[in-house]
Amino acid sequence: MELTPKKKIQPYIGLVLLIAIIIFGAVKGMKDQFLPLFLMTGVALGYILTRSRYGFAGGFKRIYVTGEGSLSKALLVMFAISMFLAAGLQWSAVQMGIDPPGLSSLKFLNISILLGGFLFGIGMILAGGCASGTLSDVGEGEGRSLIALVTFVFGSIPGLMAQSALNNSAIGQIGIELYLPDLLGYVGAVLVSYLLLLILYIIVRKYEDFRKKEGTYTETVYEDEELPIPDTVPFKLFSYPTFHKLFVQRWSFMTGGILLAIMFAFILITARHSWGVTGPLTTWGIAFLQMFGVSFTAPVFQSNVLAANNGILNDPGSLRNIGIILGAAIAFLFAGRWTFNRGFKFKDSLYYLLGGFLMGFGARLAGGCNIGALFSGIGNFSLSGWGFFFTLWLGSLFALKFFAGKVDVLPPSRYKK
Repeated sequence: MELTPKKKIQPYIGLVLLIAIIIFGAVKGMKDQFLPLFLMTGVALGYILTRSRYGFAGGFKRIYVTGEGSLSKALLVMFAISMFLAAGLQWSAVQMGIDPPGLSSLKFLNISILLGGFLFGIGMILAGGCASGTLSDVGEGEGRSLIALVTFVFGSIPGLMAQSALNNSAIGQIGIELYLPDLLGYVGAVLVSYLLLLILYIIVRKYEDFRKKEGTYTETVYEDEELPIPDTVPFKLFSYPTFHKLFVQRWSFMTGGILLAIMFAFILITARHSWGVTGPLTTWGIAFLQMFGVSFTAPVFQSNVLAANNGILNDPGSLRNIGIILGAAIAFLFAGRWTFNRGFKFKDSLYYLLGGFLMGFGARLAGGCNIGALFSGIGNFSLSGWGFFFTLWLGSLFALKFFAGKVDVLPPSRYKK
């Protein structure tokens, strides 16, 4: 199981790319120490997402399509570890008399978050990936995700306008903002959150059993080049089996989830706020349109305009997103598996465009995506995260049923004769 001659060059390209990123980060660090930190954090996130084939959208789609819930269970474990780490960090901050990290993820649960979650759920199913998944898929060479990213970026601009209008309306004032430790204490917040995760875990297991009895359960099948190589020869450090173990062999979903939980805590410690993806994407859209004379004077765009005027490569959040793309590319290059995938029909590309737009619009309407509103919301004990989760699930379920068989990322319904 050796790399083909054509792909043997890819690990060297990946190494050159990694060295170039490090040099670029060092140069940027002379101006702002946060820039290389955010860049390399993004590279690590992208590498983990790709090496473990991990995705938030897959946690909803995979179990629905196959009945197999290993990714869904890994997501639940990731949430559990993240909550435990966040509780420790926030509790210790309170004891020291400083503001707990991650409270920027505390949001007012209202119609904007609920509607945004529903739209985002539809979009991530049509696009074949969520926000972080779209970025990592772009790095892997998925043409589908490159198309979706374009409308994701531009869909976030009207989404931000809609959020401002809706939040300032009468119906937008109806809702609740709740930081669970304020109500239950940190121990109580963790225990109640774990109870909810346990209920979801039981539901996943029960659904797996249902699909097995129904006869529609499909075992996970991995590509041959991602499987471990049998230990048939003595260990050698400089050998292909060792290289395969270190850079090619697929990590499990559980490994990916655990590593992402650690990165979640790392971001809280170093950035003092939680992980987010879509805010910088809005900045990208504004920066592009400003080149054609489009002016953004509304107060809701102020922070994005400032970031755009300062330069995308000087924006920490943008560098982290770019890092995710590059980290995913490095993972595939090291494995000798990078290709540009454009094997889809024109009709499918229209669905990708729609999915990207709905993700961008929905994410800004909700004030975050599967990362900022869901992962960071729930992980930082905001009730809004659970509200986003519920409508995200409804939106994804609607898309899985309504668009089944209509786009290449969704197979026909298992009940279709």
